[in-house]
Amino acid sequence: MPIYRLDDNSFAFPPAEEATEDNDWILAIGGDYHPKRLIEAYAQGIFPWPIQEGMPITWFSPDPRFVLKAADLHIPKSLLRTLKKDLFEYRVNTAFEDVMRACATTPRPNQPGTWITNDLIKGYCELHRLGFAHSFEAWQNGQLVGGFYGVALGNCFFGESMFARVPDASKCTFATFARYLFDKGLPWIDCQTYTDHLARFGAKEIPRAEYLEMLQT
Repeated sequence: MPIYRLDDNSFAFPPAEEATEDNDWILAIGGDYHPKRLIEAYAQGIFPWPIQEGMPITWFSPDPRFVLKAADLHIPKSLLRTLKKDLFEYRVNTAFEDVMRACATTPRPNQPGTWITNDLIKGYCELHRLGFAHSFEAWQNGQLVGGFYGVALGNCFFGESMFARVPDASKCTFATFARYLFDKGLPWIDCQTYTDHLARFGAKEIPRAEYLEMLQT
């Protein structure tokens, strides 16, 4: 299948199913981070994953998809013990841009740079201003020490990235807010692609077709 070039004058995307392994699950390139484009992408099971600053945006729809369902949430006993120590103060949406920039500067295994570019940060900050993007934060002694951010549409939450400046800060933040979101009726959290970190919480790979059906439901 071809990789599509997006029309700068339209927010439409080709069907997510047309992204193939032969193209590394890239569905399309181009466009920008306009809120309408981002919302349209997430609503169809597509997300941006830029290669580097200054290059056209790449839009992905991988198969399988990595998802944490409410019924599968698992919090390891060691982390439960850490949570009981009340090491952190948890906040929502008090430092959205700071969380994004912290995620951008956190070293990742086998990843020499960051995909969280300045243009992407600007786009998601606008999405945050409109009420669609959210940060979940861990604070300690008045300092932001961990957290994650993502996008919420309807009854869906799409996780994007997380960081920790002290041990267990991101794990405790994710566990705290995953339980909170699931208790509020959220059926699942989209984790996009496999990571060992989220697999420990119970996230599993599912076929893209199943994911897209869940998304529309």
